Amino acid sequence: MMTRAICSISIFCLVASAWAQDAPTITVRKGDRVSLAVTPLGGPSGPAVTKVLQNDLDLSGWFQLVPDARGSYVVGGTAADGSLQGRVTDSSGATILAKSYTGTDRDVAHQFADDIVETVTGNPGIATTKIAFVGTASGPKEIYFADYDGARARRLTSDRSISVAPSLGPAARHLAYTGYHEGYPDVYVIDTASGARQRVVKAPGTNSGAAISPDGGRMALTMSKDGNPEIYITGLRGGMARRLTRTRGVESSPTWSPDGSELIYSSDQGGSPQLYRIGAGGGGASMIATGYGYCTDPSWSPDGKKVAFTVRSGGGFSVVVMELGGGARVVASGQNPVWGRNSRHLIYSSGSNLNLLDVPNGRSTTIVSGLGKVSEPTWSL
Repeated sequence: MMTRAICSISIFCLVASAWAQDAPTITVRKGDRVSLAVTPLGGPSGPAVTKVLQNDLDLSGWFQLVPDARGSYVVGGTAADGSLQGRVTDSSGATILAKSYTGTDRDVAHQFADDIVETVTGNPGIATTKIAFVGTASGPKEIYFADYDGARARRLTSDRSISVAPSLGPAARHLAYTGYHEGYPDVYVIDTASGARQRVVKAPGTNSGAAISPDGGRMALTMSKDGNPEIYITGLRGGMARRLTRTRGVESSPTWSPDGSELIYSSDQGGSPQLYRIGAGGGGASMIATGYGYCTDPSWSPDGKKVAFTVRSGGGFSVVVMELGGGARVVASGQNPVWGRNSRHLIYSSGSNLNLLDVPNGRSTTIVSGLGKVSEPTWSL
């Protein structure tokens, strides 16, 4: 099986994905964490919100959940009638966070969790983010949309053909994907709230693998309208496409730098697929020395320091994380890695699952399963 980067160009075949469970399967390794106690929240919605909140804080990787007496910080509050009054105190009893939230039980828990992470550690939380992926539960490949932990998954497309290569924009307001239901690969953009869809790139040839820029205004994608599959940039709603690359190879899977000034992409211009870096304004591209002979599916971390990508070795695929300008290491068996906004967690596909990986401590959590073979996750900032 080929990775998404090459499949989307050469055989128009991409893969699928899966529903989630509230109680994921977890493999724990090592890691230093802050001791934190979550007392059962009061109110009619307290038990439900407490369960989601504990899971969010546990998956964040920053905390060791302990009994009240042992916690450096203690979380408490009351949840009822679509609202949450949350508070966090330190070991001296001083309140360091007190805030009100409104929304569903899961929404208020996610919001509170992210505020706790940021208040205690100074790092961004991931609980309020969204993911999208490809699933075959209904037969054809369709796009699904869910919470970061795989919960509340719903199908966004019902094209009954091939719908692949999703990319979420900022705050998950828009999703771009490649659809074949008109007979050819074109790029569509969906408003995730309303479900409204627009075909935005429909040039002759292949139009695939669109990646929405960090500011939400542009897309980088592969187009073959000029004969060879190259990287182009266009607006979120289409318009004139500007060509970036000019090679005899196949260019695919662009990923944006956090500031939108550069791209990393995969190209087989030298024979086997390797990663290249190019300015979003054009100019020459430079190959990234990864140390691996087959590299696809790059994802640039939001802190700008790392790139995750897929390598092929031993008849299978592995996920590699590389410090830009530094070393690279295999972190998981699978493919299609994508960074979370904290630049700590990756989501990747492996067999029939989507997994959430805490890169520093190697903790792997299955978040999506049961929707057939899974791949191509995308994760909002």
